[in-house]
Order: sequence, then C-alpha cells, then structure tokens
Amino acid sequence: MTYFFPVLLAIALCVAGVFAAGRSRAVTLKAAGARLVAAPNYYGYFAGWLAALAALGAVTLLSISPGLISPVFAPFCVIGAAAAFGAVGVAQAKPSFHARDQVERIIIGGFLACSAIAVVTTFGIIGSLLLESLRFFEKVSIFEFLFGLKWSPQTALRADQIGQSGAFGAIPIFAGTFLIMAIALVVAAPLGLMIAIYLSEYAADDVRDIVKPIVEILAGVPTVVYGFFALLTVGPAIRGAAEWLNRAVLVPINPALAVPETTQSALAAGVVMGVMIIPFISSLSDDVLRATPRHLRDGSYALGATKFETVRNVLLPAALPGIAGALLLSVSRAIGETMIVVMAAGRAANLSLNPFEAVTTVTVQIVALLTGDQEFDSAKTLSAFALGLVLFIVTLSLNILALWIVNKYRDKYD
Repeated sequence: MTYFFPVLLAIALCVAGVFAAGRSRAVTLKAAGARLVAAPNYYGYFAGWLAALAALGAVTLLSISPGLISPVFAPFCVIGAAAAFGAVGVAQAKPSFHARDQVERIIIGGFLACSAIAVVTTFGIIGSLLLESLRFFEKVSIFEFLFGLKWSPQTALRADQIGQSGAFGAIPIFAGTFLIMAIALVVAAPLGLMIAIYLSEYAADDVRDIVKPIVEILAGVPTVVYGFFALLTVGPAIRGAAEWLNRAVLVPINPALAVPETTQSALAAGVVMGVMIIPFISSLSDDVLRATPRHLRDGSYALGATKFETVRNVLLPAALPGIAGALLLSVSRAIGETMIVVMAAGRAANLSLNPFEAVTTVTVQIVALLTGDQEFDSAKTLSAFALGLVLFIVTLSLNILALWIVNKYRDKYD
C-alpha cells in the first residue's frame, strides 16, 4: 500500500507518454507525406492501450504469484512492462498499420472481459453453493430438508456435549418467506400500479417531474431504516389494532379466535417491505405504460372512450406483459430482504399462515447461521448454503419467468 499511489501515478504518466509518442510519430509521418490508414490519435490510443494492458497483466501475474519477484522490485517490473509494450505500440505507427481496427478490437475485448467476469462470478456463486449444499445433504436427507415441518438446527458439536439432535425441515422457513412476500405484494402491487397510471396518464408534466423523483427516493432508503420504521411505528400500530380487535370483536365471540398481540409479526414486515418495493413497480410500470404506442390512445379517444376506459380496456392489456414482469422482479427483490424481517418479524421459525404471528425467512436464517465463529463441518452451518441454493433457484426462476412472460406475450405494434 505504501507504493500504490506512486506506482499508479507512474503507470498513468507512462501510458500518457506512450500515447503522446505514438500520436507524435503518426503526425510526423503524415507531415512527411505518408498516407495513413487511420487518424493519428488512433496510433496513440493503440500504444497507450498496449501499455495499460501490459501493466494490468503484470499486476495480475504478481498477485497470483507473490513470491515470483521481490516486493521491492515489483513496482519497477510493472512500470517496465508498461514502458516496453508501449514502445512496441509506438513502433507500430506505420502507414500500413490499421490502428483504428486494432483499437476497436481491444475495446471489444474489454467489453467481452467484463461480460466474462459477470458470468464467471455467477458460476462461482453457483459452484460454491452447490458444493457446500452437497456436503450438507450428506449429513441430512434432502427430503427431510425440503419437506420437514420443524426447523431447529442446533446440534451438539462434541461427543461429550449435550445438545439437540437437530431438525432441518425448511418448510416453516419457506412458508414464512412466501407469507411475507405475499403481504408485500398485496400492499405494493395496487399502490405501485395506481401511481404508475396516475403519472403516465393523468399527471401534468410539472407534477410528474416532482412526484416521480419523490416516489423513487423510497428505493434509495437503507433497508435498516425501513426496519426501524417497522419496529417503532408499524409494529406497535398493528399490535394496538390486534388488541382492539380481540377486546371488541373476537374475544366476546370466542376467546379461541383471539389473534396474537405482538410487535413483531409477518404483517408488519410485509407491509413495510411492500412500501419498499413500491418504487420498483411504479417506475417499471410507468415506463411500460408510456412506451405504449400513441395511436392506441388516439384510436380509443376517437371511438368516444373516456380516459379511464382507455386505461382499463386498451393500455393495461397492452402493457400487461411488462407490468407482470415488473411484479415478478419486485418479488425477487423482496425475497432477498433481511433487515426488515429481522427487526419486524423476528427469527422464530413458526409454521403458520397467521399474519399476526412472528415468522422468519430464508435470508434471516442464513444470517443467523453464519454469524459469529462457526465450524463449517457441522450440519447447522452447512444448512445455510442449502437455504442459499434454494433461494438462488427461486429468485432465478422468478427472473426467468418474468423475462419469458415479457417476451412471450409482448404485442407487436406497427
């Protein structure tokens, strides 16, 4: 770290110098009457890119093999590689050298490398989850994990230690996840869609310019802030409503109908999570509605339809594939949420569809299982990777389904 900024500055100066040298050589040749096949700047770009790639390659090689060269000489090797390859690039400044084509190939190669990084990262995630999940399924049956009704992952770590035998039935976790997701979707889908319709069809331009950024601010609020809001405001409000409902309605009818009076509940987490994903639904749906061809609106108005009838009978059916995709993408975002659930719904793995009870989700359990000093040989810790694999498959399936719906049912308008 001591030499990082000086070395980075030296590499930048080297690349700039190589660019200037390549361009100057091309300008000199052009002034001498040579007919170049590319503009002089491209010869400089080629030499500069060559020097930068050489420096990047040297840094990568030294990072992979740190003992290859002494750390004292490593910076000089990186700068030397950049200078040497830059000199080769400068020497290529000839009338017959197609510098522009080579620069475009380097840029395309850079784009391809960025895409490859994303693909390799995805496969790396899948591989790590799959390998650790297979280790877990060697200890616990996959059928017990997928169809078991009790989740209690605590096990004895040593032979002389008293502990539970461990129960790894993930149905309560999946049920809690989908319960909170369903509540969030019930809250967010109508509100987000109505906001999108208003902004797209009814709001004046100056109102739209104010309202839409304000709505999209919700997407930038940290999730821990939503968690505080759920714990301190929404949760107590739901508990108060439950107390009134029990006292005034349910208990007089039948005490067995009383609902839990708790601050942490699936309803509190779902409501706040629904508020969090409103901007995703409203923004994507608004873009889809505004992308609907103008002649559909004009044709509907020409036939005597009102604005509401046009929205209901023409625009919504035409934009339905995009709206469905927006809903599924928002659900994928909600499934991966952790902080709101931890603070608003708790960590209890209850198999219940009662929204007033505390439940947990897959992401919350993953955090709980991997927090602190853990042994990666125990079934308790390895179960987090199995949960992560299931979560990855579910979210990936939802994203694929969203893209399939959009591509399958997208209407083509001339």
